[in-house]
Amino acid sequence: MNFRRGQFREQPEINQIPMIDVLLVILIFLMVTTTYSRFAGLEINLPTADAPQTREQPDEINVVVTAGGDIMVNRAPVAGKDVDGIGTALRRAAGSAREPVVVINADAKAAHQSVIDVMQAAQQAGLTHISFATQTSQR
Repeated sequence: MNFRRGQFREQPEINQIPMIDVLLVILIFLMVTTTYSRFAGLEINLPTADAPQTREQPDEINVVVTAGGDIMVNRAPVAGKDVDGIGTALRRAAGSAREPVVVINADAKAAHQSVIDVMQAAQQAGLTHISFATQTSQR
C-alpha cells in the first residue's frame, strides 16, 4: 500500500532573496558610517640629480603678538603698535636679507586687528612671505 502516491517530494533549495536584502542593508550601513578622508595632494615624480643638494635656509623674522596686543620683532619690543612702527621694525630686522620669511606667533587670545596690522606692515615693508606658527593640541 502506497499512501504517498499523489505526493512528490520537493527538493530543498535556499531562498536567496532574504540573503540579498540583508547584504544590501549591511552595505548601506557601511556606506553611511564610513568616513572618507580627502587628501589634497598630487602624486609627482621629481627629477633626479647627481650634484649634492645644498639646502639654503631662508632668513626668518619672528613676530610675537601677545594677548595684550604687545608686538615684538625678533624678541625686541616694538615702540608703537601702529602699522608704521611695526613696518619700521620689520625693515630693520630684514636688513639685507634677500627674501626673509615673516613668522607670526600670535597668542590665541590676541586681537585679530593686531595680527592684521602685522600683516599690513609686512606688506608695506615689501616682505611678501608670511607664515603663521601654531602648536599642536595636547589631548
